[in-house]
Amino acid sequence: MNNKKLSFFFVFLISCFYNYFGDKIEISAKSAILICADTCSIVYSKNENMCLPIASVTKVMTAILLLEKIQNFGDSEIEITDEMVRVEGSSMGLQVGDVLKQSDLVVGMLLPSGNDAANTSSIAVSGDTENFVKLMNEKAKQLGMKNTKFTTPSGLDKNNNHSSALDVATLAAYCLENKEFKNIVSQKSKRVSVISPSKTIFCKNHNKLLKLYKYCTGIKTGFTKLAGRCLLSSAKNDEGKELIAVTLNASDDWNDHISLFEYGFKNTAIKNFNDKDFSVKIKVKNSDIEEIELGSLSEFSRLLKLGDEKNLQRKIEIPEFCEATIEEGQILGKISYYLNGELIGYNNLSANQKAGLKKSTFRSLWESIKKFFHNSYLFITRQ
Repeated sequence: MNNKKLSFFFVFLISCFYNYFGDKIEISAKSAILICADTCSIVYSKNENMCLPIASVTKVMTAILLLEKIQNFGDSEIEITDEMVRVEGSSMGLQVGDVLKQSDLVVGMLLPSGNDAANTSSIAVSGDTENFVKLMNEKAKQLGMKNTKFTTPSGLDKNNNHSSALDVATLAAYCLENKEFKNIVSQKSKRVSVISPSKTIFCKNHNKLLKLYKYCTGIKTGFTKLAGRCLLSSAKNDEGKELIAVTLNASDDWNDHISLFEYGFKNTAIKNFNDKDFSVKIKVKNSDIEEIELGSLSEFSRLLKLGDEKNLQRKIEIPEFCEATIEEGQILGKISYYLNGELIGYNNLSANQKAGLKKSTFRSLWESIKKFFHNSYLFITRQ
């Protein structure tokens, strides 16, 4: 009996130990990161700034640049040439003479990881691969990807094409704001219609995490001998928590990502930013009322790492005064929220009432207008 009690006691101790320390995770990857998709708040990291080859995860940048070109200038057709498909490695199955929509190249890049689709996309956007790579690096700089250098649109081991887990996660957060991108990477498979000659290309997603983990929503796999196994993924649970995970050079990437997401869902919380109870008064010039009240009717939510609330800053941005006329509902200021100095959202402040011009001011304005037209008339008649 005593032995049973002792055994139970040890099980209880182990359970307590796990509950206290069980959020510590072991990751096989050389470099890894887990962030909140909307705030980019880092939930977990391991050598996140280490520069490493990222293989076909590179195609995420290629895909978003093509998508943005399509969304700005339209989804035109493209005819495949020998130059476009003369590339080694994985393929979506393009052949010389095929005619298809440029948007279908995005599918071919992100699902079966077609190097032919990536190469074709670079030519479709910039005319040649060299100029497209310049565009990739310009975009990376724009997004604050400090440890990234692109040398190829596909991610083949060429001329030190590299990035970091943090940079890849930053890129992913940007890409997930694009609805079309988000939809494509969530598909387990998709059929692409070639316009001429009429045929269908079946594109199967290499991302097995879409089947292995019920909350997975994307994004991209990658592998070369130099890079090892690379994986960029996203997940959204039933509470609406959305996370992005990156592992570079991992021996067990599928399990790494499941562990990261489970850890992340336990160690984050959705915070609501509601300023509906806030009000402030500001002076109004040239009005029949001296001041006007501003209030907020908006709110927003963001995902934060537990403990990150202490790193939030709230900034009320309103003018010292405003000029009449002011319409009810007119936006005159905002309350901004920052996490570690980075803007994560804001609520607009608008007028709760109308503020018209002073009657005397209105009459003065009217008299000036009448005088102007009267003088103009006299000038014309004297001519």
